[in-house]
Amino acid sequence: MSWLKKNKVMVPIDFSEQSFAALAVAREMVEAANQLHVFHVLPMLHPTDPAVVWNTVTDESREQKVEAALQEKLTSAGYASAQINVVIGNPDREIINYAKANDIDLIVMPAHEERGLSFLFGSITEYIVRHASCSVLVVR
Repeated sequence: MSWLKKNKVMVPIDFSEQSFAALAVAREMVEAANQLHVFHVLPMLHPTDPAVVWNTVTDESREQKVEAALQEKLTSAGYASAQINVVIGNPDREIINYAKANDIDLIVMPAHEERGLSFLFGSITEYIVRHASCSVLVVR
């Protein structure tokens, strides 16, 4: 089904099984893994967070650790050439901004159950569906 093939597919990853399942679906929609944009958003640290107060963690070190963890996970899954992007901020806005700035053709996201922290990501999925400038595929 060549009409399903896309040039740039973005997959927001929150390290859940569902988000990696969405990555597998996205991989089927591109010719090569390097057309995948794996994206993770770290929350901003609060100024009173002990790691900030004691200056033991920086935004750069947090980004590097997550990038390394994603690279390891992607390499073991056969997606070593996927593009990894880690940013700090508000997930819904960062996903929308990245997709627009990088001319993403399709965003593939999981549909999480609405309970606990998953409710937060579920509401992010809803926001992305409503505000993305490209197509969004929600995977169950």
